[in-house]
Amino acid sequence: MTVPASVARVVIDSPLPQLDRLLDYRIPDDMAGVRPGVRVRVPLRTGGRIASGYVVDCVDSSDFSGTLAPIEQLVSSAPVLAPEVWRLARAVADRQAGTASDVLRLAIPKRQVRVEKAWLSERAAVGGVGDDPTGAATGPEPRATTPTAGGAGADDSAAPVTDGADVDVPPEGAATADHAELMAAVRAGQRLAVSCTPVVEQTATGEWVGSWALTLAAAAAAVHADGRSALIAVPDHRDLDVLATALAATPAADHVVRLDAAQSGPERYRAFLATLEGRPLVIIGNRSVLYAAAVDPGLIAVWDDGDPLHREPLAPGAHARDVALLRQRQQGAALLFAHHTPSVDTQRLVELRFLRALRSGPDRRARVVVGDGAGDEHRGQRIPPSAWRRARAAIETGPVLLQVARPGYAPGLACGDCGAPARCTVCAGPLQLSSTESTPSCAWCGALATDWHCPHCSGTHIRMSSRGTVRTAEELGRAFPRTRVYVSDGERPLPRLGDAPALVVATRGAEPLVDGGYRAVLLLDGERMLQAESLRIAEDAMRWWSNAAALAAPDGEVVLVGVGGRLAAAFATGAGDRFAAAELADRAELHFPPAVRALTISGDAAPVERAVEALPPLPSGAVLGPMPDIEGMRVIVRFPYGAGDELAAVLKAALIREATARRPAVPGTERARARPKLRVRFDDPDVVA
Repeated sequence: MTVPASVARVVIDSPLPQLDRLLDYRIPDDMAGVRPGVRVRVPLRTGGRIASGYVVDCVDSSDFSGTLAPIEQLVSSAPVLAPEVWRLARAVADRQAGTASDVLRLAIPKRQVRVEKAWLSERAAVGGVGDDPTGAATGPEPRATTPTAGGAGADDSAAPVTDGADVDVPPEGAATADHAELMAAVRAGQRLAVSCTPVVEQTATGEWVGSWALTLAAAAAAVHADGRSALIAVPDHRDLDVLATALAATPAADHVVRLDAAQSGPERYRAFLATLEGRPLVIIGNRSVLYAAAVDPGLIAVWDDGDPLHREPLAPGAHARDVALLRQRQQGAALLFAHHTPSVDTQRLVELRFLRALRSGPDRRARVVVGDGAGDEHRGQRIPPSAWRRARAAIETGPVLLQVARPGYAPGLACGDCGAPARCTVCAGPLQLSSTESTPSCAWCGALATDWHCPHCSGTHIRMSSRGTVRTAEELGRAFPRTRVYVSDGERPLPRLGDAPALVVATRGAEPLVDGGYRAVLLLDGERMLQAESLRIAEDAMRWWSNAAALAAPDGEVVLVGVGGRLAAAFATGAGDRFAAAELADRAELHFPPAVRALTISGDAAPVERAVEALPPLPSGAVLGPMPDIEGMRVIVRFPYGAGDELAAVLKAALIREATARRPAVPGTERARARPKLRVRFDDPDVVA
């Protein structure tokens, strides 16, 4: 007879860095249901507080020399923390100098009691294993990675995440693979960067989807047919809808689980519990889906990893791409980064020979016309006459898409006399118009500019300096009086339209998919987009344009207005990989991410200085600052990938020291002084984006 374990090792649900470790608790005799993965309530040794946590392991003894406190409460018998999820959470937290509990908040949804009780009853009815109604508390052992075409196995896959490497390997063009070759590479567990065919296609059931969704759905169905699970992360719910449509036409259709931030609490928790049932699934969702429990993962895929929605805004701020890399290293699945144009980060992994670059089939994209209206008498016109002619011809046979930079009516105003930007007299924010009859108002504070005058020339006349989706649609409605005009932006997104003739005005990322593809795609405001102050703006523009162009019919036409140079040439020729390689080379020369990593240390001056002093030796010029910041002071540190683990450990120790340091009392009172602020963020988007 096996003697039950007497000690539970618990991770506390707390953001405090000093509690980011496993604490041992005695398992009371009347809590036989305590096992790895369950939720518990436990006492903390200071303050008499009770905290929530998860049991990570059950053992026979503890290294703690004192008397162990007993577990206060077994919250539920459902083992919601799978072992592989704990290993991943610990690795992500260590890489980002964060806490595992912050990662687990992303991995495990808020408990829904009724849903959980119903699920436990259902599992018990179908026959759980022993006392565990899920039959999947521990899951299978991770597989070793099958050696890939890149020549690296599971033990070598840490390189792009933690090891430094000079980016000096000349890029090679992506090889073209037919469907069978691509599926074979996935089933063999290879690590791939796949440029998907930029067209829309029909599923086996007649639904129109992006070709990228068919590629990912086929890969997921292939590994599921082998009895393994697939995890696929996409940027937002529109991409999820398209991917779900593609998967519905595959043999894996009845085994798809969707984890979506747009789901209600009960829906999301029900889907989460389904991932714990011990059967192979295709699990799709937003960035946090990469933390889902999965039986023997055969595929870990990320669509369009350059999209900023893949970056987690909550601590510890890990990017979906890095989470996928860590999980692939731990569990040995095939790794697939799919895109229409590669991110510079993905290109770095290709040049390190960590990823194998492929194109998913022959190039069937629409014809691209670049620089329309640039360099002639129509320079500066938002829609040059030649672009108008193309739109008029295309609208006769189907829908036409116009991508614009900003939503709204007139998001930018300027002085009608001198051209200076019109700004709010209250907060200096930009003025805007919500309609042709509205009074100019501030985009920041909402104040009405009823008596505005220009501080530069004293002029009182305001003109529009930019046009949003609504104003553009209004102008198009006058130019095409018998044509329906649709607007799709963040406030009113349209996921899908039919193939009837129509004009569709959309902001980048909100373009609706249409049956059969657009007859023409006009990419406007490119010059304005490129004026944004961002390290990645050229890369982002290439991605915005490529994703919009992929919605065109194969025999349609794509027009990029008012942009030329290297970026436009790469877009026209479909040479996104060569453009990304050139961008990477430029950033490597300047020591900018992703050629190196970067972190920020911010907060009050004293703790920031102490944290900087604790840093290990770094190359000259690696530490930038300190500079004044909204949080007090800020320091930027650029470092090679190989130094990441050491820096994370040093800065995590600094956070713990500051959090646990004894605080002197305020003179004349018994109240302790406010704790000095210190914040560390690896891969800070304010620096790397």
